[in-house]
Amino acid sequence: MNIKPILTILMISAVTVQAQQGPRGSQAPNRTEARQTTEIKPVSTDRATVSNERTIKVESTVETSHSVTIDGKVVPYKAITGTLPVWDEDGKPIAGLFYTYYERSNVSNREKRPLVISFNGGPGSASVWMHIAYTGPVVLNIDDEGYPVQPYGYKENPYSILDVADIVYIDPVNTGYSRAVSKEIPGSKFFGVRADIKYLAEWINTFVTRNNRWASPKFLIGESYGTTRVSGLALELQNNQWMYLNGVVLVSPTELGIDRSGPVEAALRLPYYAATAWYHKALPADLQGKDLTAMLPEVENFTINELIPAIAQGGMLSPDKRKSIIAKMSRYSGLAEKVISDYNMDVPTNFFWKELLRDKGFTVGRLDSRYRGVDKMAAGDGPDYNSELTSWLHSFTPAINMYIRNELKYKTDLKYNMFGSVSPWDNSGDRTGENLRQAMAQNPYLHLLVQSGYYDGACDYFNAKYNLWQIDAAGKLKDRMSWEGYRSGHMMYLRKEDLKTANEHIRSFIMKALPKPGESAKF
Repeated sequence: MNIKPILTILMISAVTVQAQQGPRGSQAPNRTEARQTTEIKPVSTDRATVSNERTIKVESTVETSHSVTIDGKVVPYKAITGTLPVWDEDGKPIAGLFYTYYERSNVSNREKRPLVISFNGGPGSASVWMHIAYTGPVVLNIDDEGYPVQPYGYKENPYSILDVADIVYIDPVNTGYSRAVSKEIPGSKFFGVRADIKYLAEWINTFVTRNNRWASPKFLIGESYGTTRVSGLALELQNNQWMYLNGVVLVSPTELGIDRSGPVEAALRLPYYAATAWYHKALPADLQGKDLTAMLPEVENFTINELIPAIAQGGMLSPDKRKSIIAKMSRYSGLAEKVISDYNMDVPTNFFWKELLRDKGFTVGRLDSRYRGVDKMAAGDGPDYNSELTSWLHSFTPAINMYIRNELKYKTDLKYNMFGSVSPWDNSGDRTGENLRQAMAQNPYLHLLVQSGYYDGACDYFNAKYNLWQIDAAGKLKDRMSWEGYRSGHMMYLRKEDLKTANEHIRSFIMKALPKPGESAKF
């Protein structure tokens, strides 16, 4: 499931410009006022080239003004785009992190205004995905199911959560425009489960302090590996930055360091296989005739009550029982009984993506199995490529490069890394599920929302449910935990219907997690 120099000159340049037009698809031209402040290395002193150099700006700021219509109401906001330093133990900057901060501008009391801190995953992935396709004020120009269309671009997001919360999107080192100040800085400072959490917590402290948001209710949202990140950050911020949260949102969560090896790991895939087979009409007629969410509970019950014990018995399972279990797995997965038997009931996901539609000449997508791919040969044990990710990069990459430069007025010749090198990544010490549990146990204000797509094969929905069961094994936190499922994949928000619903779930979660006036944090 796992599913990636030193500053010596300060130059301040104040400019005022007006954008010729707003985001594509907006109701009216969007007048944009920009102010830019940059702090740079002394390699370039030519003012004309300052904004277009390829060296990292450890500190830089561009501010623009905009508005977006959400639920029929105009929401004015300012966007602050730039970089802030990552400090080492001696107070020296070792990296500059790129961020985009949206702040609603007609708010009189910022102390009561929630702040959402947003990360994507990889590790090694920029925050672009949720930024311009989910919670932010603009969304991609794509069709209603999430497929690319031309011309590439973006438009207003009428479902953004900016009406109820300010949002900051953060790119970790080597993603987006974020970079270490030099190649001499060891990657171990950034590239690992614990290192990632530690330096990002320090950076968040700097951001919150600089923007005077200590009084605000705070929420973390992470997608994919970002769920590992924010689960660890919940406790790191609380214990070492003394920053307490109101909520954590996990979008398509990873395993969070929770063990599920052996029979459990093998069995938990089946409900995802069933959902995918249902979507591609590969199930028997009686199952196919049911709605997805009416069919899945039968598969889930079989998985927990029959399949896990059967796989655990291995060679001790009687021939008749083995035959019965394999027949049910075939019924629920769309795979032939012989295939399941040959794999000893432990069918790898990579093989499933190749096998399910092999006779029709297609593969299915890893991150979203609604997407179909075409391989060179029908033979093989896995797809040639990720059909869904190829599709997404098709529409995301032009849009983010256009949007940052044209709308947010941040100009640089650095490449915007959709994915950056974070190798080698140190996965040791991942106890992030337990970190999140401990943070919730210590902080009665802290709530948890989990969002999953039924067709996500990398971070599947049933494993996300398993996370919740194991995080709260004693059942003491369940009144502050919730799970939502959507009829799409890893990035469920690319489907228009789920974009609307999933944002509304976050909006409701934020409002529910805010304490009532005078409500104390106590059990």
